[in-house]
Amino acid sequence: MRAAIANHDFGEVFRLAKLHGNVSFAKIAEAVGYKREHIGKMARPETNGTGVRPRITQHFKILEVVDGLRIPGHLAGLAPRPWELERASDDSQAEDPSTLLAQGGAGLWDVAELLRRTEMSSINSAALESIEQGIDQLSRAYPYADADYLHERTRNGLQYVTKQLEGRMTLRQHRELLVDAGWLFLLNACVQYDRGQREAANLSKAAALRIGDEAGHGEIKAWAWEIEAWFALTQCRWGDMVTAVEAGHAADQTHSVGVQLYAHKARAAARMGDARLVRDSLDAGRARLERLPRPDHPEHHFIIDPDKWDFYEMDAYRLLGDDERAATHARSVIRISTGPDGTEISPMRAAEARLTLGVAAARTGEVDEAVGMGAAALEANRKSLPSLLLVADELDRELRARYPREAAARDFHEQIMTIRRGAAGPELPF
Repeated sequence: MRAAIANHDFGEVFRLAKLHGNVSFAKIAEAVGYKREHIGKMARPETNGTGVRPRITQHFKILEVVDGLRIPGHLAGLAPRPWELERASDDSQAEDPSTLLAQGGAGLWDVAELLRRTEMSSINSAALESIEQGIDQLSRAYPYADADYLHERTRNGLQYVTKQLEGRMTLRQHRELLVDAGWLFLLNACVQYDRGQREAANLSKAAALRIGDEAGHGEIKAWAWEIEAWFALTQCRWGDMVTAVEAGHAADQTHSVGVQLYAHKARAAARMGDARLVRDSLDAGRARLERLPRPDHPEHHFIIDPDKWDFYEMDAYRLLGDDERAATHARSVIRISTGPDGTEISPMRAAEARLTLGVAAARTGEVDEAVGMGAAALEANRKSLPSLLLVADELDRELRARYPREAAARDFHEQIMTIRRGAAGPELPF
């Protein structure tokens, strides 16, 4: 089944489902929205005379089959599907891992625990692999999954991994678990900051940096500095941001984190009004990006994909006042962030792109368009409040400066203030 899915040979998937799962072609057709005759023909290679089944390669059709047959996302090279996240949330209520497994919905960390128990040692390669797969799934779900869900899963993962570190193991296994903990602390820092937990996020980031030092893992250290640069950006600490970027470059020179560090430097330079440094940083970042292979899973939070570069250039050009180029990149970001079925797969990027279009509209006298774009951005379900408010404030300043008597501009300002008042409450538990 794994090989068939990897080769996009869904005819073989249908054949195996019928052979081993007693699922009729009629039921498969109903589930995936195809005609029963088409399903049967795909499952019989001899019918086309070549002995080779037709492949399904279009992304939206693959999603139809994956979701229709409830194929787990990781088997199809995808992030966890929405129905998996819902099921995992329901399954997390059960306490006994064996019960979870019997129900067919074992959580990420329950699977690792069950695998660990199959051997007498404190940890084994199967459990370590399961932990890594869990971290990979959470990192790929970050762009769109609910922040509370991510926070709960990441915290559970940290509790599980740190507990395993107390057991007996080899030095290699100990380092692998340390690295796993480092990635989880990095992800936790991002999610906590998204939720407005600034102090907790700083603690998680610092923990990741210490683990990177202890494990000799330059990439984890570089991402910790990248997160510090992001914190400094949203808090308008431009000098600290540049310092963090340089520390990140010193920690790692080979992975895609360097691309994001250059992008952060460009964003800081734009806010300081240094157009030359903006262009130098963007050129350096693009050059680094072009030397890297295109990732298999561009949605992974700790892998920078070429499509994300539009997002960074959009931000820099908006701040430099190059509205035409900023708007062009913003429209590209929204297009890339929208799946074939119209679902936003990167809602946080899309929200900031709408704010950019709002700023451009405000500067050209289109106040209704500007306010409409801003309101749509603030209504996004998945958001990083510090980043969103940073750009929303730019639009707010443009509207208040240019249209102080417009009721729509005042309403948008009040909407931002309401969000800020809500974000200023007590921090959520760690």
